Amino acid sequence: MNGVLFWRAFFLFSMFVHIVHAMCFHLCIHPHLTSSELIHSRSVVPFVGSSEGQRFQTVLLDEEKSRLLLGAKDHIYLLDPDNINKHPKKLSWPAPRDRVDICILAGKNPLTECANFIRVLHIYNRTHIYTCGTGAFHPTCAFLEVKGHKEARNSKQENADQCLFTLRCSVSVFSDHYLYAGTTSDFLGKDSMFSRSLGPPPDQHYIRTDISEDYWINEGKFISAHPIADTYNPDDDKIYFFFREASRDGSTKDKTVLSRVARICQNDVGGLRSLTNKWTTFLKARLVCSIPGPDGVDTHFDELQDIFLLPRRDERNPMVYGVFTTTSSIFRGSAVCVYNMEDIRAVFNGPYAHKEGPDHRWVEYEGRIPYPRPGTCPSRTYDPHIKTTKDFPDEVISFIRLHPLMYNFVHPMTGRPIFTRINTEYRLTQIVVDHVAAEDGQYAVMFLGTDMGSVLKVVSITQENWYTEEIILEELQVFKVYVANIVYVCVCVQQQLFVGGSDGLVQVSLHRCHIYGQGCAECCLARDPYCAWDGTQCSRYIPASKRRARRQDIKHGDPSSHCWDTEDGWNVEEKVLYGVESNSSFLECVSQSQQALVRWFVLKPGADHRQEIKPDERVLITERGLLIRWLQRSDAGSYFCTSQEHSFTRTLLHLSLHILDRGQIHAHQPAIREPSENPSMTEPRQHYKDYLRMLSGPVRSLDEYCETLWHKEKKQKQKGKWKHVQELRKSRNRRHH
Repeated sequence: MNGVLFWRAFFLFSMFVHIVHAMCFHLCIHPHLTSSELIHSRSVVPFVGSSEGQRFQTVLLDEEKSRLLLGAKDHIYLLDPDNINKHPKKLSWPAPRDRVDICILAGKNPLTECANFIRVLHIYNRTHIYTCGTGAFHPTCAFLEVKGHKEARNSKQENADQCLFTLRCSVSVFSDHYLYAGTTSDFLGKDSMFSRSLGPPPDQHYIRTDISEDYWINEGKFISAHPIADTYNPDDDKIYFFFREASRDGSTKDKTVLSRVARICQNDVGGLRSLTNKWTTFLKARLVCSIPGPDGVDTHFDELQDIFLLPRRDERNPMVYGVFTTTSSIFRGSAVCVYNMEDIRAVFNGPYAHKEGPDHRWVEYEGRIPYPRPGTCPSRTYDPHIKTTKDFPDEVISFIRLHPLMYNFVHPMTGRPIFTRINTEYRLTQIVVDHVAAEDGQYAVMFLGTDMGSVLKVVSITQENWYTEEIILEELQVFKVYVANIVYVCVCVQQQLFVGGSDGLVQVSLHRCHIYGQGCAECCLARDPYCAWDGTQCSRYIPASKRRARRQDIKHGDPSSHCWDTEDGWNVEEKVLYGVESNSSFLECVSQSQQALVRWFVLKPGADHRQEIKPDERVLITERGLLIRWLQRSDAGSYFCTSQEHSFTRTLLHLSLHILDRGQIHAHQPAIREPSENPSMTEPRQHYKDYLRMLSGPVRSLDEYCETLWHKEKKQKQKGKWKHVQELRKSRNRRHH
């Protein structure tokens, strides 16, 4: 190998490493806004009290008294929601040492299970907070008196059956001084139940589901519980709770996981002779979230992960948002479905399900339904002879004990999910929704937590024919380090999002309008309901503002009818690039909008019009630009990168590509002495051939190129050769980290 070829190989090898590493950094690592970027923009405030092993589990936002209570491992934090790092208070509440020892002897994890994890936080009255912790698998509850910045713990209650044994899948809600909780009732977490406890002294009735019958709740994983009034009569007030369970619905003998919505009457005190201290109004129905398919074969998202109720003007009919995931280990997907409370009530007022036949298939019950209708709340206005559930006839009690399941399913309002993520590296786990007033209507902005520790900011826009357009506005990596799961997210009136992970809490602003660019068109194309063009910059949109220059189009994202800078005011980036014949070249072009369609055009010398570039075995179009795998002389010309959203198209880049002949490279290389026969000198040649082999193979995605590149480099590092090349590569890529 002569000196000219060696230095040519070394030069091209170094440039290729630099280009591909840059592509791999942007494509393989895909947070749109990292924690450092969020902190730099002052839109994220981490809680300095967060430390490894705290295991933050629950949060209570008391907007009336402007305080935020945070439940963690062996501690409760009292924070200021306006500034979570302003004089935080910490109350220590560890589990007793003997309980921790018993927990460890039982084989539980001493760090993640054998401690007092705070899982219940509720406002009891103006002065007290009711809280419960796992107590190292010995549930304990207490009342906390909170006065200003002083806290005290009193009236501690041991052996609290209403609290949870384990960390996961337990919910609770406080209503009329009663605590309603869904949890497990045994050490192993097998027996799941929904119960009620506490209450005023004369009316303290401990009621729960019947754990002896698995068709009530079978291996349930509770998600959330909410008090919702059905009518203007307070006797009809109910608790609706959502969970998933193992079921044998249908003819199959295998257990499947299904999502449920259930309800009980708040004035249920149990039966007189049967179902004593057990619910007599418990009913449940299947919650369906699926994508309709051909021939009636739907793609189901059966595992409910989270529920959020978005209030409306009618308090009895909130919008129910649910996050679902698939049960298959092969097909990974997540979806968000929206339900109407009126549709849920209609299912509970419909037919009951009944098992019959040799295969015990669920069918519609067509027999006589006793009076009063099973599941009806006792009320003197309904029947003066039935004042409480103890007055129900025996046939009503027997019927509801055997028929707690409704036959019809609860389907989403739009008939399909409003947002889906298919075959992504993450799954959706949490959701909160903020109702936002924009210039052209009202929008629900969803903040979705993932099991990779990121938060997606999403808006779903309903178009004509009830078609929903899903738009990811932002993807936020809110933690500095990797967090395995987002535990909770909540929104307060101060326009702040609180995101809790296993080891931390961060306060996030709901909007970052400045990231959408410096022009009206960019701001309009972002379609963020929080942002609008005010004449000089993209800023927070305030509906009450009297400024006339506010430009915003969320529904269509069409800047041509709202902005005056779509033509003359748009700056097109211009570049000149030189490539060597038979080598590769990468033309980088990235649109700031995630909804834009990027298209490439080329104008060849002597041609009178541009031609659109189509990918083939030699040309690869990626998310980051255009990769020409081996250059030809005919590739010279002017390349245009355009971005198209709806009817608006703009040019992002004008690049002039010049092709250099091989002979030109040889003619301009300095004369270099022929190197000696040294085995180490043959290494660059072999390594350079590896990259050529990558480019000459079949068309692959950039992810595959990244994996191949990293695999080659890992082997090269193990050999310990050409350290100066590795150091050069590191110095070139240090700016990406």
